[in-house]
Amino acid sequence: MQLQLISFVLILHCMEYTDCQQQPSRHRQNKQIPGVSSGCQGGCLTCSDYNGCLSCKPRLFIFLERNGMRQIGVCLPSCPSGFYGTRSPDRNTCTKCRPECDSCFNKNLCMRCRAGYYLHLGKCQESCPESLVCSDTQRECVPKCPADCDACLINDTCTRCRPGLYLLLGKCHHVCPDEFEPNDKLMECSLQVHCTVGEWGEWSPCSRSGKTCGFKWGEETRTREVVQIPSAYGKPCPPIWEKKECVLKRRRCPGQGKGRKGERRGERRNRDNRRDKDSQGEGRRERKKDRERERGEAGDREDSENRNKTEQRRRRGQNRDHVVSPEGGGPEQ
Repeated sequence: MQLQLISFVLILHCMEYTDCQQQPSRHRQNKQIPGVSSGCQGGCLTCSDYNGCLSCKPRLFIFLERNGMRQIGVCLPSCPSGFYGTRSPDRNTCTKCRPECDSCFNKNLCMRCRAGYYLHLGKCQESCPESLVCSDTQRECVPKCPADCDACLINDTCTRCRPGLYLLLGKCHHVCPDEFEPNDKLMECSLQVHCTVGEWGEWSPCSRSGKTCGFKWGEETRTREVVQIPSAYGKPCPPIWEKKECVLKRRRCPGQGKGRKGERRGERRNRDNRRDKDSQGEGRRERKKDRERERGEAGDREDSENRNKTEQRRRRGQNRDHVVSPEGGGPEQ
């Protein structure tokens, strides 16, 4: 009895696995099958609790994932890497690519090879033809690059240059051509960018030292903006600021009196007054010197007269001393 029960369970599992592998036709999808449900989720049209999706909604691909000994069906909008999709009126399925193919369009056209194989004309090969070389990074058979190229495409078009060289339009250059400049960060020749400036603005009001009056001559200025900043080797910007001389309309500022002429006349009067004062002071000094000189001369005359008088008195005294006295009988002293 136990053996019969085990056999019955195995038969049910086998039926479900067979139903999953077989392609259901449209006229049988609505027929109730034991163990099959139509109330599925995740894009399934019909499903099984044991094997997952048995059929998918339109435009979806059924893909069988292996889970141990079981294969569980899932419905996907596109097949995963290593598989390609095939469509038919009844069922869309995912088919595995060739073993050496990592991704493919169909069983005869590989798009990317697995490690150790190189793609050439849709096939994955272990070696490349003589005119081509193996590229481990691209996993393809690529043309031999020129001496200056580190990586290239067909028609000798370089995609990366050797160290110290600059890439421009698929060619490698030691020095960038005219109108191009080296880009040491990208190791490419970039187009030079020259400075561009806008139109000149209006002239400013005529002024001098921030004033629009009080002077005869002033200056007017105008500016323009930089529209495009130049690159490292591009043409620099022309002057963006200029000035010119101009005549002020108002020679006299409010509250300035007679203006510069009045100031100049006042300055002249002050100079004349100072000159008069200086001349007057000099005259007084001269007169004082004259008086002092006269006093000196008068003093000298007085001193001379006093000396003369003193000398005369002294002489008269000496004469008296020499006269002989009558009583003594001798000469007068």
